[in-house]
Amino acid sequence: MIKIASVEDVKLVNSFQSVRKQLLDSRYADRMEKPLAYWALPNDRRLPLAFLGRTLKDLLNTPFEDLSATPGIGQKKISSLVKLLARATKDQPPTVPFGISEHVSKKENGADKAKSLSRGGFDPSIVSEAMWSQWRETVRNHGAGSELMGRLAPSLEELPTVIWRTPLNQYVDKTLAEIRDLRTHGEKRIRVIMEVFYTVHQTISHAPESHLTVRLVPKFVGPIEKWIESVLPGRELPTAEEVKQNLSIPLLKQLEIDTSNTVTKLAEGRLGIHAPPQSVRNQSKRMGVTRARVYQLLEECGYVMAVRWPEGVAALEPLLKKYAAESDAETDDKLFHATVDLFFPREKLGEHNDAD
Repeated sequence: MIKIASVEDVKLVNSFQSVRKQLLDSRYADRMEKPLAYWALPNDRRLPLAFLGRTLKDLLNTPFEDLSATPGIGQKKISSLVKLLARATKDQPPTVPFGISEHVSKKENGADKAKSLSRGGFDPSIVSEAMWSQWRETVRNHGAGSELMGRLAPSLEELPTVIWRTPLNQYVDKTLAEIRDLRTHGEKRIRVIMEVFYTVHQTISHAPESHLTVRLVPKFVGPIEKWIESVLPGRELPTAEEVKQNLSIPLLKQLEIDTSNTVTKLAEGRLGIHAPPQSVRNQSKRMGVTRARVYQLLEECGYVMAVRWPEGVAALEPLLKKYAAESDAETDDKLFHATVDLFFPREKLGEHNDAD
């Protein structure tokens, strides 16, 4: 017998019975074996912890009075249970933590947080297992599992170097709970992993339906590839200014996203973007470090491109051959070769002089 102590109790009983009836419909059969935690968000308030590990099937087959009598479960926790069950009826994962409006600051209300993902931002506090499952399914269906974490991450500076070359397949079959159980996977690393999957999902799911497919590459790659294609058939080699605007600067802008300001400034100085090119000797004196340290920092340019644009080696090869065949004493090719040597080390692209 259910004890009714207030109008709120009546509402809770009716809400529970209503959502229970809906979930018992055959179209929700695929959700019955999932635990209640599947629909919980990290920032949900007053979660019924005693129920989170239980499956929907188990909870729906348990009488309401037995659920209410569970130790540690009061009216507010039952209310949260009903909200989680209601989420389980939705085909889209939840994006708004319940109870959050009582805790957010005046500058950022619940609606602001709800819009954070849709605006292109990323808020790990509203990522549920259901949402994570949807992102994993997108990666799997698009065949993007072989892509490397470092290639698709918003910034390599935020991504530990040890997983730059980790394929998405490493996580595509794991729940968030299982990833959290992995060694060395703290919340900071998990956040970046989630953000990569989210980015892939957003890119693919927002692409219009057509006979074409989405190519997952960093934004800077396309314009450089088109520029290379446009200059290869030409009778004249690109000018130093054209190289700077279409190759050097785009690569430096990506470097600014992926590394420290120190590395970016060293690379700019080495290439002579804003002033005459600087030698490593002068850069080391200015910084008060050894030349070996400067070389070590500059090597990051190659490391970044090796994961961001591994096809860059092959893309630049025809242009290198064009320079080799058509350059003469009047050709200003220093910036082109300096850029290639800096971002794509010469052992990959052939021998070039690099007087220092």
